[in-house]
Amino acid sequence: MAEQTQNREYPAHWEADVVLRDGATARLRPITPDDAEAVQRMHAGQSQSSIYLRYFTYKSSLTAKELQRFTVVDYVDRVALVILRGAEILGIGRYDRLDDPLEAEVAFNIADAHQGRGIGSILMEHLAAAARENGIRRFSAEVLPENRKMLSVFQESGFEVSRKFDDGVVVVEFSIHPTDKVRAVMESREHRAEAKSVRELLNPRSIAVIGASRSWGSVGYALLENIIEGGFTGSVYGINPEAMELAGMISLGSLEEVPEQIDLAVIAVPVERMEVVIEDCARNNVRGLLVVTEVFDGSEESLALQSRLVGSARSQGMRVIGPASAGVINTDPATRLNASVAPFMPARGPIGVFSQSAAIGATLFAAAHRRGLGLTAMISAGHRADVSGNDAMQYFEDDASSAAVGVYLESFGNPRKFSRIVRRLSRSKPVIVSRSNAMGRRLPPGHSTRTTQAPPATVNSMLDQAGVIQVDNHSDLMDLLQVLACQPIPAGERIGVLGNAEAMNRLVIDAAQRQGMKVTRVDLIDALDAGHTVDEAIRSFTRAVRDAVESQQIDGLVVVVQSGMHQLPGQTADLAEAIAEASEDSAVTVVTSFTAVLDDEFRISGIAGADRGERVLDRTDLPAAPEADTEPEPETDPATAAVQLQTGVPVFANPSQAATMLSKLVRYRAWRDAEHGTVVDLTDVDRERAETLVAGWVAGVQGTDLLRLNPAQTQELLDCYGISVLGSRSFDTDDEAVAAADELGWPVAIKAVDSFLRHRLDLGGVRLNIPDEESLRHNIWHMRTVLAPYGDPQLEIQTMAPTGQGCTVTALEDPLLGPVVSFGLSGDAVELLDDWVHMVPPLTDQDLENMIRTPRAAARLFGHSGMPAVDAEALKDLLARIVALKDDLPQVARMRFNPVLASESTVTVLQAEIDVANAAQRTDSARRAMRDS
Repeated sequence: MAEQTQNREYPAHWEADVVLRDGATARLRPITPDDAEAVQRMHAGQSQSSIYLRYFTYKSSLTAKELQRFTVVDYVDRVALVILRGAEILGIGRYDRLDDPLEAEVAFNIADAHQGRGIGSILMEHLAAAARENGIRRFSAEVLPENRKMLSVFQESGFEVSRKFDDGVVVVEFSIHPTDKVRAVMESREHRAEAKSVRELLNPRSIAVIGASRSWGSVGYALLENIIEGGFTGSVYGINPEAMELAGMISLGSLEEVPEQIDLAVIAVPVERMEVVIEDCARNNVRGLLVVTEVFDGSEESLALQSRLVGSARSQGMRVIGPASAGVINTDPATRLNASVAPFMPARGPIGVFSQSAAIGATLFAAAHRRGLGLTAMISAGHRADVSGNDAMQYFEDDASSAAVGVYLESFGNPRKFSRIVRRLSRSKPVIVSRSNAMGRRLPPGHSTRTTQAPPATVNSMLDQAGVIQVDNHSDLMDLLQVLACQPIPAGERIGVLGNAEAMNRLVIDAAQRQGMKVTRVDLIDALDAGHTVDEAIRSFTRAVRDAVESQQIDGLVVVVQSGMHQLPGQTADLAEAIAEASEDSAVTVVTSFTAVLDDEFRISGIAGADRGERVLDRTDLPAAPEADTEPEPETDPATAAVQLQTGVPVFANPSQAATMLSKLVRYRAWRDAEHGTVVDLTDVDRERAETLVAGWVAGVQGTDLLRLNPAQTQELLDCYGISVLGSRSFDTDDEAVAAADELGWPVAIKAVDSFLRHRLDLGGVRLNIPDEESLRHNIWHMRTVLAPYGDPQLEIQTMAPTGQGCTVTALEDPLLGPVVSFGLSGDAVELLDDWVHMVPPLTDQDLENMIRTPRAAARLFGHSGMPAVDAEALKDLLARIVALKDDLPQVARMRFNPVLASESTVTVLQAEIDVANAAQRTDSARRAMRDS
């Protein structure tokens, strides 16, 4: 082994809560000497076969010397990680650095009772991340040929593993660089585990309501009653030591009295009892918690208590919905779970809903009932201290009954993970997100996460990049969901308008065209006036709707009904049902708007139809998610399943709103059908060299201080990624300037080194196209005279670049979003108009194409007003290299490339500035861990 390195402090940032393959949680952390007794207990519980496979011999117990070696490590050359449930060790993974300082030998030991839960794979990922942090690049291991489970862990890790048989053992070796394949395998396993954990919470077989009350109107009473009245198909127990009878059943005093294991504990007790209740749930092997109790009271102490309670639950294998949750609903007939404050079970339908805020969650419960919106499931996460929007989307992705997902967010905890999950999910079903405009910049009550320092438009760009349909508020969220509940997604942008009032038709046409849709058919009919009976009017509308949807001229249809004062009771509802029947077998998306409606029984902004039945939407045209590894996929592939939609048409009071909602689906369909490309894989970069350079530079940087790299260091780092900066030389005297110009080549430019002055041509900080020595000396004198009011600025010489369009590229390491790369055209476009595009890596080749075309001024890159088009491929190549550098190196705090001159045949970087710092752990690192989202 390499020479022993001085012990480092206990690496607390390696600690993590993880989700196992079966959906349960566990605690992962570095081993300590205090674990010796637990290691011995784990060893004593192992079979002779397991001990032999691990140590190549049988040991009845571990000696004191062995225990010391196993538990006393330096966290650099020798590292061991343990996964625990409470005080029980479920598995251990370790590495020991070899004589080659870039290589380490790994070994794993999984408790017999917990094999098959994915523990070895999780330990492998976290060990690899720790090893990379310590400068190790390769792992090796010796495994007995009969240890097939361990060989499978290596083979299915995603790493490129080589195997050879040597002296009776199988020797495996592999690089631990996190390639795209490795990340895909990790994400696939993470997806299945998190989806299963939510599925277990939504499909319990037994429920205990802890804090159930006999007092009508109390939360505990309502929760117990709603579970029972909702028709829950499993067992329900009310836990209250002070009540003999609850909701017509005998109350139990404690969980110990329950005759079966509890899958879900619904907790509605005072905050001072929470710790005792969670400990009691852990002691009785409860699998999941729904916490309705509000823990946060505005103080830092209560926020710490909330974190402590959730950490305690996770460490004991329990996931938590809440605190301050409004409850969960699952309309699956096999479960029928209404563990919520909503007194009515929603209709069964194709919509899944997630909400953070309890208040908004309750509002969405009510809105769904009022609109007749059918749901698959609804989750109110409250302060989402554990189960989050990310977890919910993992579940809804696998839920074949969910055709669309609505999400209300108050904060981000892990936006990079959110982005990659929602991007994958959006390819098979639409995701509608309503969020606060201040999200990411300030935290709502009870939420504990980081805030962003990125430009304000970054979050919007990230969501657009991921295919999210964004809406302004929860009312618009429900409006869009009601369309998706009963209508197919438009196949294209061709829109028809049908109505009985020319003014209303024109209103819809204008709204549709403003939203970028093409109005290809307009029908004006005579109906609902004094010359027609109700039956005649309904027949007229029915014929017109049927003709429109069968015309093959449109992908969507907006039906506008202008009612009158002569309206008869029930007329509006009858007409809506007739429109629904006329279009229900069509692939055309039909939305309606009824104006001047006087029928109080007809619910505007709801789903109207002949019944609350179902219609089948064939979704076999949707792309299936790519397979990431060999583990089994869900039983039903959500990308190819037939989804049961509600019968009916969505009805809006405002025709412009109907057109707007339709346009959002048209844009979503265009995004989904577009080519998304593949992540750019640069094979000519030297990542190891870059990591070594940056690690050396930041070693002496304290706290949050930034270190500006000098030009030589900057170029040395950029060379690792194939990025060149046009040569320049600083000078003090005129003679030095002339010598530099001779070396670099004439003509030259003179620039102020100061970043402020060099970008201000109006202040005289730059002189261009200096052809000879005489002109150079004169310009130096004149620049120093003009810039004298700004002190004595340092000047430099740079050879002239080919004429081109100036661009600016910046990159930063954001505390919340991680790496953010921004692109714009230099000058007024970015400085005055804020005309930037911001994206969060990793980026595909199509993302890079969109990046250079999205700014409003981007037309100047592609032949605007007769100007020559720039070399777009060279510009995308430069962006790909900058993106890779920023994505690989979180220690690179800021980069700025300005100007970058793009011409017909080349792209030239004139200046690059790089700041490095000691980076905090990214919210989405190369290891699976439960974080806020």
